[in-house]
Order: sequence, then structure tokens, then C-alpha cells
Amino acid sequence: MSPKTSFAMKKMLLIAAVAVLFACIRLHTRAAIYPKQKAPADNTLSEAEKAAGWQLLFDGKTMQGWRTYQNKPQTSWYVSNGILACKYDTSHTYQHADLITDKQYKNFELALDWKVEPRANGGIVYMLNEKYDYPFFSGPEYQLLDDEWYLNNEHIHASQKSGANYDMDAPAADALKPLGEWNHTVIKVNNGHVEHWLNGQKTVGYEVGSPSWKEHLAQSKWKDVKGYAAEQTGHIDLQDHGGGVSFKNIKIKEL
Repeated sequence: MSPKTSFAMKKMLLIAAVAVLFACIRLHTRAAIYPKQKAPADNTLSEAEKAAGWQLLFDGKTMQGWRTYQNKPQTSWYVSNGILACKYDTSHTYQHADLITDKQYKNFELALDWKVEPRANGGIVYMLNEKYDYPFFSGPEYQLLDDEWYLNNEHIHASQKSGANYDMDAPAADALKPLGEWNHTVIKVNNGHVEHWLNGQKTVGYEVGSPSWKEHLAQSKWKDVKGYAAEQTGHIDLQDHGGGVSFKNIKIKEL
């Protein structure tokens, strides 16, 4: 290597080192000026969320704002350590009933965290009214499930997996976290356009009353239920299908 080449390489290395040094200084300065904001504590809203119009549906301490479907008796739901949960019941010891919001909603974005115990089966029903014996006859259901067990033992359809529009639309992405971990769900409903999100991935999108929706309905369990999704303003329902499902950070923004 000639002295001239050696000098050029040293110059390039020096320039690169200075560039790295200045980049580190910029990052350090930016971090000092714009410190990373801490995530809000469970069952609370950040100032940004409040400004955006989000409201809590669960205060982490009580079931205020919720009641049972058709005011049926229940002994399965409870609140403990900031979690709203339904006791897992294989022996039919408890009285079971879905929980629904006191308030009804039409256009909204719902967000919450949930997890299931082994073999547990649950759901979130929306556009719900109380005209039927069963809540799921009136509105669509976002499925919550121990997918692995049901796929291996009950041979469920794809439209019955977590994140699905139950028995109507299969999830487009397999975004479920391992059993026992918290999942994050978002449901968006806006003038008949519905989206399901699971852990940051969109799993379902549909339009109520569209040709595709009518086709799926005709092939589903709800094909003979005349009032299915007929009323787009309704309660939000946390399903008690034998328990084993826990919730936290339940919040909603009306659109």
C-alpha cells in the first residue's frame, strides 16, 4: 500500500468516526429533549387518549357501567388486581350470563386486552340488542379462543378462530399470542364498515349488508336469524361461554 493510499484510508476512517460521534450526540440530545413517554398504567387513559376522545369502560376496580344480558343472575364474573374475569367453570357451579355495557354505541373504536385459560372459549359481541334468548343472535362476535386446543380436538373452522367474525369471516392473519399471554384487540365499526384487529394485525374487514356479507351469512349459523346485525346501534357484550377469559384496559372512542 502506498503512503498516499494509506493517508486516504486514514482520512476516510477519521471522517466516518466523526460522523458516528455526531450521530450519537444528536441521539443523546434528542432523547434529553424528547424523553420517551411511559405507557399509561393499566385501566387508565393517557393525556393524549383523553384528548382524542377515548373513554374507559372498566375502571380496574368495579363492574360499574356493565350489567348482565337481560339482567340475568350471575355468579361467575369478578374483579381482582385490575382484571375483569369470568371464572372457568367445567362443573357448572356458577350462574353464567354475558356482561353488556349500560350504554349503546353505533360508530366506535373499541380497544381492550384479553387472555384465555386452556380450553376457554369466549367472545366480544357488538351491535347487540336484548330481543333474543341468546346475545349472539343479534350481533356479530369477535372470537376469543384457545385456538390450538380447539383446532386439535374440536376441529373448528377457520371462521371460528380468534380474531374471526365468528362463523362469518375467517381471520386473514394468525396473530394470536401463546396461551396465557395478553392479546390486544381493536374493533372498529363505522356506518356498517367493520374491522377486527389482533395484536396490531388486521384479521377481518367487512361491510354489513354487502353481497359478500350476505353470502357468508347464508352459509353461517345465523342464516335463519332474521334480526342478525339488523340494528347497528347496540350494546357491547363480553361473552360468558363457560368462563376462563380475562380482560383489562377496556376503552372506547365514539366516531
